[in-house]
Amino acid sequence: MPGRSSAHRIEAAVAWVIRHFDGVVAISGAMVVGLMDIFSDAVSDNVTSGATLLVLAALVFGSLTERRRRVADIREATTGTQKALEDLAMVRSLSGTEVRRALDEARQNTDRWVFKGGTGTYLRAVTLPECVRKAQEQRRSLTMKIDIVNPSDARACEAYARFRRTFDGGQADTGQRRTWSAERTRQESYATVLAACWHKQRLDVLEIDVHLSSVVPTLRFDLTDSCLIITQDDLRRVNLLVDRGRPLYDYYLTELHQAREQAVALDLHRAAPLSDEPTVDEARQLFERLDLALPSTVTDTEVGEIIEKALHAENPYRN
Repeated sequence: MPGRSSAHRIEAAVAWVIRHFDGVVAISGAMVVGLMDIFSDAVSDNVTSGATLLVLAALVFGSLTERRRRVADIREATTGTQKALEDLAMVRSLSGTEVRRALDEARQNTDRWVFKGGTGTYLRAVTLPECVRKAQEQRRSLTMKIDIVNPSDARACEAYARFRRTFDGGQADTGQRRTWSAERTRQESYATVLAACWHKQRLDVLEIDVHLSSVVPTLRFDLTDSCLIITQDDLRRVNLLVDRGRPLYDYYLTELHQAREQAVALDLHRAAPLSDEPTVDEARQLFERLDLALPSTVTDTEVGEIIEKALHAENPYRN
């Protein structure tokens, strides 16, 4: 197809000339001036000067065009950098009382709370009862999704206890706190399950889901309608707050959903009724109904401790 090939070459040449118009004009003008200089006798000085001005104008035009291109590139790069800085500005670091204040503010008006962490000690001691109380006062519904370590997974319990001991320095805690062990991890997770069932049976508008994970978390995530708060087991360390509407908030919203999809979901509708002060037998029956029966080695005294942890847990970060 010789004709089509020639037409394509002509189109490519025209497009090249248009893209490099300033350079073409400058080169053409330079050639004209050069020829005028050679045949100076045949051309007047005015024509030569005009041609020289044309070359200079073409060079200025090319310089301005290049400058506009560079300014556009700089603006584009600056816009991207500015957006990145704005996103980073919405990730705030928290420490000490700032964490407690942020969690308290997040509880005020939210009707959704998503938690993923170890055993949910702070959750059942403060977050769950306070969110339920707010929902009752404001006469609104409340949705909670809880993802904790599976108490029936011995390996997961031991791994979580080992992780906590590593950062506790391996030393026994003072007062009522104890060194983390697989048994303690199991008790704490069972207590969170019992607390979820107990509150669900007392608030009809409470929709609560509990998922049990065999993957040991190193961070805690509390996601509400207004923000995401990422904390560690020691509030003296750096913690983060991400406002809703930021990309990181949406990323973790999806991440937490996917984590629950891979965990064991409990059907809390099957839970046995619990009295205001549950008995040991009620607790045992509850876990059996949930296919989470307590090991035969767990004594009635230990079941009593689980009940105490579930309904009368102390704030682990109270000064």
